[in-house]
Amino acid sequence: MLSRRHFCCAGALASTAIFGRAFAADQCAAPTQQRQAAMSPDDALKELKAGNERFLTQNMRNCDLLTQVRATAGGQFPSAVIIGCIDSRVPPELVFDQRIGDIFSARIAGNVADDDVVGSAEFATKLAGAKLIVVLGHGECGAVKGAIDGAELGMLTNLLKRIKPAIEANGSAPGEHSSKNKDFVQQVATTNARLAAQGLAKDSSVLRDLVAQGELKIVAAMHDVATGRITFLE
Repeated sequence: MLSRRHFCCAGALASTAIFGRAFAADQCAAPTQQRQAAMSPDDALKELKAGNERFLTQNMRNCDLLTQVRATAGGQFPSAVIIGCIDSRVPPELVFDQRIGDIFSARIAGNVADDDVVGSAEFATKLAGAKLIVVLGHGECGAVKGAIDGAELGMLTNLLKRIKPAIEANGSAPGEHSSKNKDFVQQVATTNARLAAQGLAKDSSVLRDLVAQGELKIVAAMHDVATGRITFLE
């Protein structure tokens, strides 16, 4: 027979388990239109920062993805847009610990904001309600290295030209201006992310108006491929 003490302990453990499942269910709930509407740009930014911290501490959410697929089948209400590089080491959903329906993700070499990316950001924010755009650069970026070295390859050549303003902005940086100089590569990559973020509002009246109305925030960030840490360049 269970003693009174064992019975109480068993009851406490059961209560803890129930609470844990309820908390997990809340954490894994698909975003709703009401939740998206109530969220501010700063709230969306806090969510991403918290997600990267979970990633760094290996405390990522364990969600039933198929349940999320079914929950989002009728509509999507993401809070943020990530414009990142195609680099295999920087998957936005993982490094920000986001799940199905949480974020829009646009990926292009060098995280450049060409016309198609800008148009995608306009859709995600003005029409679909996202409150935040993060241009996510990263260290050891192959596209940045190629742009620095003047690489040419098919249509990639024109894409790399979009990174040249970041190279020119660091024209007075010390050391060799080649992909062999890791410090220079990092400086250019950081500047490239900043310029892309600034260019979004500059090039798009839709995004500019949303920012002016306080309905949207645009920031740049850098991902460290050696640690997984994301630093926001606010």
